[in-house]
This record gives sequence, C-alpha cells and structure tokens, in this order.
Amino acid sequence: MKKSENTFVFAGGGTGGHIYPGLAVADELRFLASKQNKQIKIIWLGNSSGMDKDLVEKSGSIDTFIGIPSGKLRRNFSLKNFTDLFKIFVGLVKSFFVLAKIKPAVLFSKGGFVSVPPCMAASLLKIPVFTHECDFTPGLATRLNSKFATKILLSYEETKKYLGEAKAKKALVTGNPVRPVFYSTNPENGKKFLFEGRSDYNPQKPILLVLGGSLGAHQINLLVSENLDWLTQRFNVVHQCGARDADSMPQNHEGYFLHPFIYKEMSDVISSADIILSRAGANSIWEASVLGKPMVLIPLCGSGTRGDQVDNAKFFEEKGAALLLLGDEADSEHLKAALEKMSDSAFLMNASLASKSLSEGKRPAQKIAEIVWEESLGGEK
Repeated sequence: MKKSENTFVFAGGGTGGHIYPGLAVADELRFLASKQNKQIKIIWLGNSSGMDKDLVEKSGSIDTFIGIPSGKLRRNFSLKNFTDLFKIFVGLVKSFFVLAKIKPAVLFSKGGFVSVPPCMAASLLKIPVFTHECDFTPGLATRLNSKFATKILLSYEETKKYLGEAKAKKALVTGNPVRPVFYSTNPENGKKFLFEGRSDYNPQKPILLVLGGSLGAHQINLLVSENLDWLTQRFNVVHQCGARDADSMPQNHEGYFLHPFIYKEMSDVISSADIILSRAGANSIWEASVLGKPMVLIPLCGSGTRGDQVDNAKFFEEKGAALLLLGDEADSEHLKAALEKMSDSAFLMNASLASKSLSEGKRPAQKIAEIVWEESLGGEK
C-alpha cells in the first residue's frame, strides 16, 4: 500500500490522560513540519462515545476526528466482556477501512482500549505503529498494542523489564509528553487567577495546590475537608475538588480557594504553587515535574486499579521528588507529617530540584514527534 508521508493518524482516548499527551505530540509534529515548509494532516481515531471527540476538537490540534466503537477487556469476569468483544471487532473493521482509505505514513497510539483496534488494523495494512506508555508499568492496552508496534515508547527506563526481551528491543525511552503550555508558564498569572479580589490571600504563606481531577478524588477531598483549619493556618489552600464533591466542600472558609475544575489556567496555577497534593496519574505528576514542583502523592490503589499510580508515585518518591502516602497511611496524621516535612526549606528545595531534574533535556513530545517524522520520511513515496 502506497502511503502518504504528509498524513498521520493518532489513536487513543477514554480519558484526558490518553488524549492530552497525544495532542502535545501533534502540536510538536506540526511545528516540525512547519520548519520544513510542509503541510501535514493529522487525523484522530477515538471513542465514538464519551469525551474523546469534544476534547480533541476543542484543542485545535487535529484536522479530523473519527469515532470508532470501543470495548474494554476487564480483568475480572463480566458479561460486558462478551458485548465488548463485539465492539472491538466492529472497531477493528472500521479502523481497517478508514486506514486503508487514508493511507497514513504512521499511526501513533497514546493508549486506552480504543487504540487497540486501530493498531491491529494498521499492522494488517503494513502501516508503522508507534505506541506510547505513560505509566511505570504497561497497561493491558499497551501490552496488546506492543505486539503490532514498530517501536514502543516509554516514560521510564525501568518499564522495559515488564515487556519481555523481544519487546524491550523495540522500546525507546522518551519521557511522558506534556502540553507545550507547561514550558512557558507565568506564576503571576496563576496567582491573579486564583486570588484576585480575595482579601484572605496571605502572600507570606506558601501555596498548597490540591488536585482532585475533573470528577474529584473523594479520598483527598475528605482529607482536606477534615483538616481544613490546620491546613489554612499554614497554607493558602487552592483546591480543585472535581465536579462530584463541589457542593459538599466548605464554601466560605478563610484562606481556602475552591475550584470545581481548572482548565486553561492550570499550567500557570501549578507554576504558582509551592507544594502539590494529588493522586499519581502520569500526566499530573509529569506536568508538575516540568515545573519543578515537589509533591505529596496519594495514589489510587486497591482492587479497582492495576496499581499503576502506586508505581508512578514510588518512582517519584525514590527520586526524592515526592512523599508517598499509601493505603492506611493516607490519613490525617500522616498527611500533616508529610506537609510539615515538605515545608522545611531545605527539604522543599531538594525535592523541587529532584522534581525538575526528571524532566530536564529535550521535551518528550518533541522527541516522539521527531521519531514519527523520521518514519514518515522513510516510508514509501
């Protein structure tokens, strides 16, 4: 099949964690093409239901979004596994005909179960496949996609040991793609957004930024609510609590700055913070790392997760960039102890330097864009 070196397909979705890093790569790919005075077309294959279409189209980074059916393979027994197998098959068929018509130079997968059918179809059509894993341990989608991949792109060197010898030979460590806005932040703009018109902002206190995600991390939200007096005595507490808990959180507490969700201002807000308290999703911790922010991490753990956040958090703790509150230690006593330790000026500075050091060098999104671009130039003309 003759391929177009100017057309690229991206696949992934299900969560913003699978979409935003892909958009960062798309932006870098366009920049790379513009330097060579070339026009390119980028098409995104994502979930035909859910948030994918809205997030991708709002970004302005993609020319066309094409929805495909998406099924999920669960680790536990569920009748939905049978219906989702049918969705995966339909997604494979649609992906095959879409890709056969488009004839892209490369397919880049950012993960999520919706990316599996396009990767399978691309492999059948002899289209080079590049798949990226953002977490410390590869998820099931990456394990499946890696069977069809030309190259497996990783955020961590240590992740290679989970792939097996044959797949590890195809692996390259690029880091985790972070949106370009995180490399040109303005902390004063972040403070203006957060505190303008609020007389209870105390510039003598450090800023504690609590990230609960778009829906909210209920465990973290409860900890903040239970310890709010203690927290506001020591910090300006900025809390993105998520939509689910917004109405149940304290609404008029001095020194407490509540936001259900922060979107376009987030890079400047993180830049303005002194300490981050959050889960340990790959995107949020790497965004904080780019800005050199020390973290107290409470990873999602237990039977409902494969433990990827725990592995992410342990890596950052081992590197000196974060303190970890895991399982039963995610309580008020340990939270206070961690924040008091992090508030020590020497400890805070060392943690900040360690955090920043993990993201030094060429931008991951730029590295990946260059790899994808080189493959397109090496394809059939």
